[in-house]
Amino acid sequence: MGSIDGEIPNIIFLLSAIGFWTLAYIQNKKHGKTIETYFLTILAVLFSLSYFGLIFMT
Repeated sequence: MGSIDGEIPNIIFLLSAIGFWTLAYIQNKKHGKTIETYFLTILAVLFSLSYFGLIFMT
């Protein structure tokens, strides 16, 4: 098994962002614009920016 050496792989941020975008879309379709939808969207944007930040800054 490979070791990570204390480094978080970039793919984790990408998968998390895709998951949050999907959850925000489902939440918006079922319940409309609620506080949970805004929270999931903010998390999706944050993880997307983190992913692209890691890609372009390294």
